[in-house]
Amino acid sequence: MNEPADITAHLQAWSAGESNAREALFPLVYEELRRIARRQLRNERIGHTLDTTALVHEAYLKLIDQTRADFTDRSHFFAVASNAMRRILVDYARRYLADKRGGAPRRVSLSDDMLVAEERADTLLAVDEALNELARIDPRLSRVVECRFFGGLTEEETAQILGVTARTVRRDWTKAKAWLHKMLE
Repeated sequence: MNEPADITAHLQAWSAGESNAREALFPLVYEELRRIARRQLRNERIGHTLDTTALVHEAYLKLIDQTRADFTDRSHFFAVASNAMRRILVDYARRYLADKRGGAPRRVSLSDDMLVAEERADTLLAVDEALNELARIDPRLSRVVECRFFGGLTEEETAQILGVTARTVRRDWTKAKAWLHKMLE
């Protein structure tokens, strides 16, 4: 893993408008982005059309397509990247379910894999809806979930991004998990 200071320096240079900083950043963050993508794809349906590499590249393209990069440090960058990956997976799940429910008719055989795939897509959409509702009620709790669950960030990294203490993140994480569990029952 590259030093956090190296990544932060490249992010700050990119934010300052240095065009070559963006290209130099990708090799520094690639393995960490792959780790985040693997974590997010772990619970996806079998035969998902996105693999780890494709998810990393799609998320990175979304990140560099921004007109103004404003990342404070590496933790902030990875939190935004994990959120971009979540959005990509939610969009894929919506398209998958739309095709299943109203797309062009096609003859298929019924199998357990197909039922599991649809159930996982439905679950991802339910989690996304619950997380969006949580964001309306308490945006910080939602950000904690995005950082900790989707981004795989530590309590300390999450605290740094949100400008709170690690103890606050721990309490928020507990509250958010309980709230989401209740909403998804």
